[in-house]
Amino acid sequence: MTTTDLRVDEGYAPATGGVRAYWRSLGEGGTPLVALHGGFGVVEAWGGLLEQLAAHRRVVAVEPQGHGRTADVDRPFSWDALADDVAAVVAHLGLGPVDLLGYSLGGGVALRTAIRHPGAVRRLVLVSAPCRRDGWFPEVLAGMAEVGSAGFEGMRQTPMYAAYAAVAPDVDAFPALMDKTGDLLRGDYDWTEEVRGLTAPVQLVYADADGIPPSHAADFYALLGGGLRDAGWDGSGRSASRLAVLPGRTHYDVAAAPELASVVEAFLA
Repeated sequence: MTTTDLRVDEGYAPATGGVRAYWRSLGEGGTPLVALHGGFGVVEAWGGLLEQLAAHRRVVAVEPQGHGRTADVDRPFSWDALADDVAAVVAHLGLGPVDLLGYSLGGGVALRTAIRHPGAVRRLVLVSAPCRRDGWFPEVLAGMAEVGSAGFEGMRQTPMYAAYAAVAPDVDAFPALMDKTGDLLRGDYDWTEEVRGLTAPVQLVYADADGIPPSHAADFYALLGGGLRDAGWDGSGRSASRLAVLPGRTHYDVAAAPELASVVEAFLA
């Protein structure tokens, strides 16, 4: 199936706090997969991954508050509010329970969605996202400390800003997006105990040169019941959750890894 063969729909869904979230749907059938991109991203930031995943199912990409085509509202960013927005979109479109895929900041939102709205999520895929703020390398945390509108002139020269400017309803809102994102990233969080209580199986995916050390990936996987014992010759002791480390990738290009689609598809199947 080629991209032009896929059914494509789009629109806006009422979320919470006055947000009207933009969504784009590709493909048909199967359990719907809702995809959440990283910070400052737009739907197009997924590259060809969504088309690959939509070959045999419906994939719905959502742009959260203040990102891309979704206009900002007078509300700070919080993990829980953004998660509640996702659940509202799922309910409005009549999709649930869905499979949920999130990358980086979108991974944090996806995780909070599964925690706060377990009935809306069948399976969860997290790409390059920790379950505690201190799961990031110290140099990444130092970079997060500097995220804000003071760095707008530098960001304005990037492809990320160009993609935003091409679709945003208010191009001048990007500095505010930087400030709100910075405030979110600087806030402390530790979702360890809530992760232990997840009922949905989880696929964790990291790069081997990620912004998150392999030790945190192993800790996160252990919270999900993975990597705690030998699975046995027949695999009967294996956790329902999975861990994948993609070689030769970093936090910034892991979502473009050609093997990611097959890893996701195998888990969701």
